[in-house]
Amino acid sequence: MKLDAITPMLTVTDIPATVKFYRELLGFDCISQVEGWACLRRDGLDLMLALPNAHLPFERPQFTGSLYLRCDDVDGLWKAVKDKAEVVYPIENFNYGMREFAIRDNNGYMLQFGQEIG
Repeated sequence: MKLDAITPMLTVTDIPATVKFYRELLGFDCISQVEGWACLRRDGLDLMLALPNAHLPFERPQFTGSLYLRCDDVDGLWKAVKDKAEVVYPIENFNYGMREFAIRDNNGYMLQFGQEIG
């Protein structure tokens, strides 16, 4: 059995505002949207958004990890977003061979962007 892809689903309280963030700042397209759910896509990557599940308590996002997105021009992306989002850490080279930075989306989720060095 082969797994083909992983598509994160983020719980958010405002789908239109989140769609706008990902569209305007990161260039995603909203490919599908129904009441309480949306799917965004860019360069073959999908990201789903959903309102909180009525059966589970939800105050705010509590995802303790991050979404790590590899890209082919991390410096260009950094220049495009650094003044428009909350920066977690600025662009830098890491000893594990990646050049990366991190921002937070409008819900507080951490998004890391990286490119292999060399």
